[in-house]
Amino acid sequence: MGAAVVIPVKAFHAAKGRLATALDPAARAALARSMAEQVIHAAAPLPVTVVCDDTEVATWARGLGVAVAWTPGLGLDGAVEAGVRTVEAAGATRVVVAHADLPLARGLASLAQPGEREPTSITLVPDRHGDGTNVVVLPAGCGFRFAYGPGSFGRHRAEAARLGLAALVVNDPRLGWDVDLPADLVLPTDEDLAAAAACAGDR
Repeated sequence: MGAAVVIPVKAFHAAKGRLATALDPAARAALARSMAEQVIHAAAPLPVTVVCDDTEVATWARGLGVAVAWTPGLGLDGAVEAGVRTVEAAGATRVVVAHADLPLARGLASLAQPGEREPTSITLVPDRHGDGTNVVVLPAGCGFRFAYGPGSFGRHRAEAARLGLAALVVNDPRLGWDVDLPADLVLPTDEDLAAAAACAGDR
């Protein structure tokens, strides 16, 4: 099977509550659906499994031709870990976990290629603030424990260290742009992204 992508998707009607001052409920649901579709497209040509506990999301995902892992009552961390186990059981040797609120996402498949020097490494893509973790790529069966929420990037680096695996950090301006607050709705221009990529390359 090779690599596979796991995307946790929250119920659209309950998504992005912090955008309530800028968007009404219908607009927030439409935005959440649109961003999730963008992330699914960004995963091509890898197989995708959507992790969810909402029937609308499950129906939507199957309509796009992707698999669904039904994970009610597990919370984000537990649901993602269940999704990872699901694709591992199906034969995935490397797993890409990507958040569903990345409107500029692309190229997830390229992250799934292990480096020549660190074939069992874990790749972390932080958000643009260096605080959250927007994408995690891990070898199957490594036992990685997810710990999302504020400060997750630091916790995930520590988890890689606990497992004795190298943590490769990829600062990707597109994958680093998630949408949580009204200010995040103003997307960067191509020039902004190019400048951010140049700065990341200098680090």
